[in-house]
Amino acid sequence: MRAAPPFGSPTLVLVPTELERARLIDLGGFGAGAALVDLAGFGVAAAGARTAERLATLRPARVVLVGIAGTYDSARAGVGTAVEFGRVAIEGIGVGALDAYLPPPKLGFPQWPGDASGMKPIFDELELAGDSSALLLTTAAASANATEACMRRARFPDALGEDMEGFAVALACALAHTPLSIVRGFSNIVGDRDSKNWRVPAALAAARLATLRLLEREAGRA
Repeated sequence: MRAAPPFGSPTLVLVPTELERARLIDLGGFGAGAALVDLAGFGVAAAGARTAERLATLRPARVVLVGIAGTYDSARAGVGTAVEFGRVAIEGIGVGALDAYLPPPKLGFPQWPGDASGMKPIFDELELAGDSSALLLTTAAASANATEACMRRARFPDALGEDMEGFAVALACALAHTPLSIVRGFSNIVGDRDSKNWRVPAALAAARLATLRLLEREAGRA
């Protein structure tokens, strides 16, 4: 995967952790010449900073974030399957926690106020490239139990999955005016911290196949 195109690659594929990247390599990667693959980092802080640095250095035409996530709805998105998301939101930016939580829209403070380029204010949700309407919810810390998962889903009832990097990567891409797609394979039900129930290999295998389809689709449009 590191042998993919160097500087100027049309597509930059970002993977949050070395564990995920190693497993994707074991599964066959994304094919020589399809994309430049690199690490995004674990969590919102590292992923946002790393993405901004990679965008400034490589200037890709597009970015794809690939990795695992939890599913809020196993009937629509079962463990071991993958989804390409069309929107990403973030929970945890603002004031308070749990029932007292106030997000940026309720505070009246955008995370980014907009600028002369025509970018609108960014509060707690961003649109992604592609035609999907599925919503991914990014959190600074994953839901520790079903109660936390239910509270977050109540605030974002359309959320299909939960991750820890998506919104940060999306914000960096939005500021750089670079299209972003996010593909997540569902390794577990949100709030289930018992690793015996997790299906990481199956989730990454599904995410890889979905990403390959996405890359083929984009290549056809080039």
